[in-house]
Amino acid sequence: MNSNLAVIYLSILVGLLFLTVISVFRQIFKSRKQEGSFSKLRSKLSKETGSIAEYYQLGSIYSQKKLFTQAISLFQKAIKSADEQEEIDAETEDYVTLAYNGLGYAYFAQEQYDLAIRNYKEALKRQPDYVTALNNLGHAYERKKLNAQALESYEKALELDAKNAVAKRRAQSLRRLVTA
Repeated sequence: MNSNLAVIYLSILVGLLFLTVISVFRQIFKSRKQEGSFSKLRSKLSKETGSIAEYYQLGSIYSQKKLFTQAISLFQKAIKSADEQEEIDAETEDYVTLAYNGLGYAYFAQEQYDLAIRNYKEALKRQPDYVTALNNLGHAYERKKLNAQALESYEKALELDAKNAVAKRRAQSLRRLVTA
């Protein structure tokens, strides 16, 4: 009986170690892939002018690394790059929208809420059904203690995506504050 119990404990331990090793290796490969992209994009953009997609991607990597000042600069370059194009296709417009949202996020992370709100609104002007920007806008309004506007933003997000867990939770909390 005791040997069976020891085998069970040992099996559980080996299983947990196996899952941990898999998790660690996945994280390593993910980091290496991100660092490879980071290195390629950085060296390319230091030598030549890049596309809006490249500026956006590098800005996103800087945001993930919490280097928001550099991310802001790259998102602004992405937007400027799009403004300089004579003809803007749907893909470019999508990247501009993403760049404005990324810019808003970078400003939000630096607690520059007014600039964050302005950029989230610009993203929404370009793509009114952009749920992530609506969530971000609501969060920025909350930080500025503009609860009615935050609730409105979350409710718009819920109209577009009824399963949006963040908007549901925040809207529920804000309804109590606004009606109180």
